[in-house]
Amino acid sequence: MDKKEIIEIVKSKNIKFIEMWFTDILGRIKTFTITANELPEALETGMGFDGSSVEGFARIYESDLIAKPDPDSFKILPYKENTAKMVCDIYTPEGTPYEGDPRYCLKRNLEQLKNFGFDEYYVGPELEYFYFKSNKLPEIVDTAGYFDSMPGEDAGDLLRTKTIEYLESMGIQAEYAHHEVAPSQHEIDLKYDSALKMADKVITYKVVVKEVARQNGLYATFMPKPITGVNGSGMHVHQSLFKNGKNTFFSEKDKYHLSDVAKWFIAGILRHCREICIVTNQWVNSYKRLVPGYEAPVYICWASKNRSALIRVPEYKPGKEKATRIEVRFPDPACNPYLAFAVMLRAGLEGIKNKYPLPEPLEVSAYEMEEIERKARKIEELPGSLIEAIEIAEESKLLKETLGEHIFLKFLENKKIEWDNYRTKVTDYEINRYFYIL
Repeated sequence: MDKKEIIEIVKSKNIKFIEMWFTDILGRIKTFTITANELPEALETGMGFDGSSVEGFARIYESDLIAKPDPDSFKILPYKENTAKMVCDIYTPEGTPYEGDPRYCLKRNLEQLKNFGFDEYYVGPELEYFYFKSNKLPEIVDTAGYFDSMPGEDAGDLLRTKTIEYLESMGIQAEYAHHEVAPSQHEIDLKYDSALKMADKVITYKVVVKEVARQNGLYATFMPKPITGVNGSGMHVHQSLFKNGKNTFFSEKDKYHLSDVAKWFIAGILRHCREICIVTNQWVNSYKRLVPGYEAPVYICWASKNRSALIRVPEYKPGKEKATRIEVRFPDPACNPYLAFAVMLRAGLEGIKNKYPLPEPLEVSAYEMEEIERKARKIEELPGSLIEAIEIAEESKLLKETLGEHIFLKFLENKKIEWDNYRTKVTDYEINRYFYIL
């Protein structure tokens, strides 16, 4: 869509307001609204704003930044009257891309595809989330389980349907929607797309899910582990690399129908997943999900049928070569999608660059193995806490190159503050466990 076309649509549809969307380094959506009269200027030169108040952006003495909307991201919001939205790229006043912009970080890393001879990095995320009665306490609204759908059993059925209607009106296609394993837990899967478009779609998806819940007097959260003792929410990401319209992950002769490129890519993510975990699982709460027994992957291995593996290869269907892909299962939906897609891509490309050997698949549950057996098989674990992830990330050359120095330093600074706030707080658990016996 070009600028002139957008302006004509705004006039013909009586759009009065345009929301300018971008994210901070943590993935929180930031928005300011302009009137239709300001749209031509916004499209031409962008709109200035104070970057010093955005997490991970500019310091107070270099705060002026420019938000320039991407014309391809223009969509009319179905849940707000006379309002549209556009996703923005962030620039300095001199007109250069801003290094603290997560969207620019992903765009910069997608440029690496050309050096490897690829055209597209396709991703298809499965985002899980919970509906609760309010935003004060995690009170569930149903006790249904996986795929349950009897009338009155699944309280989110109509909400998911309305969410899909809104998404599709904005050009975002959903593939599946269903109740998940935990009470009040739900999932809507998006049809795969190129990584930059999909990252834009993910932030839109989150807004729409929350808006539909709000309209119905509920609260939706993408918090990885809001309830003790049940499954947390993940964001499994299906991935593949294409060249000249062909899926480079497919091989007709291989047992798993995986090409060498696909195997090297898998090996790259397996080798570097501990380093990038700080981005794909960025919160203290993320590591409450990454524990054995709740379907979230903990042990670093891959498989075809074993769903406890960190990376799974969905079974090949004859005639569906383009659908050959890998499913990376450790990210959670509270991550910043721009940064998460960037670090997974670079880890995979590092595997291709160095032709990392792929270990044999693990088709038995790593959870059921004795620790001595896992050690014998050299099966490592993901970080067990945010501080462990921070310490690993600080030493990662790959992560620093992927994020760029600005985001790398600001991101780790923020995570250290989060960890300090967490570790110095006396929790209800400690009061209940120790107060009366010590």
